[in-house]
Amino acid sequence: MTRRILEITGTDALHFLQGLVTNDLQKLDQGLVYAAILTPQGKYLADFLVSRHGDAILLDVDASLAPMLLQRLSMYKLRADVTITETTMQVRRGTGPAPAGALPDPRHPDLGWRLYGDTGGDDGSDFERIRVAHCIPETGIELTPDTFILEAGFERLNGVDFRKGCYVGQEVTARMKHKTELRKGLTMVAVHGTAPTGTEIITPEGKTAGTLYTQSGGRGIAYLRHDRATAGMRAGGARVDPLSFSTS
Repeated sequence: MTRRILEITGTDALHFLQGLVTNDLQKLDQGLVYAAILTPQGKYLADFLVSRHGDAILLDVDASLAPMLLQRLSMYKLRADVTITETTMQVRRGTGPAPAGALPDPRHPDLGWRLYGDTGGDDGSDFERIRVAHCIPETGIELTPDTFILEAGFERLNGVDFRKGCYVGQEVTARMKHKTELRKGLTMVAVHGTAPTGTEIITPEGKTAGTLYTQSGGRGIAYLRHDRATAGMRAGGARVDPLSFSTS
């Protein structure tokens, strides 16, 4: 896990972020908030965990996306009283007893807690297995620039709020929620064998059904066309069978 912590300060910090991200940051009083920033076309740019730190707001983001996110936020800043900096803070996380100051991960109880400070690292928990067991997407693996967050399960993961005001990409996201039935999305599959992450999934009839991503413990996260999901699919040398699992 390589993360970067961005710090947002200034009198307009909360209002500034509230108009950009998918979740309602009024929930920060209750703990960590999972959210994303999207393109105007509603596609994924970055996901992060947001928390309060004194008078500042922290964004816990994958290190690979931190420079882009800082640049994107700075572009939206305009004349707002906001300062955005990258800190030297680190993230500790675990699933055992939470230390003082740790906050529960809002995506799923089995993801345990996160603590921000001078030291980082994990407590040895198998977080990849936890992710797969609950179909929790990861930055740069299941979450890519082509991702629509509802197809990635953000509603189930407490990463989007449909009652808050507008944010970038909100119109497309709301339309997908209220006016269409999702025909594709991340789902959990049984995997017999192994295949490289990103392997194409093929139906028994030879049609493309989707893509296989992270695998652990005989299960995997797959992006599937729901109308083609059927038993006996193949991903490379592995057999792939859909499991009953909702991403909404």
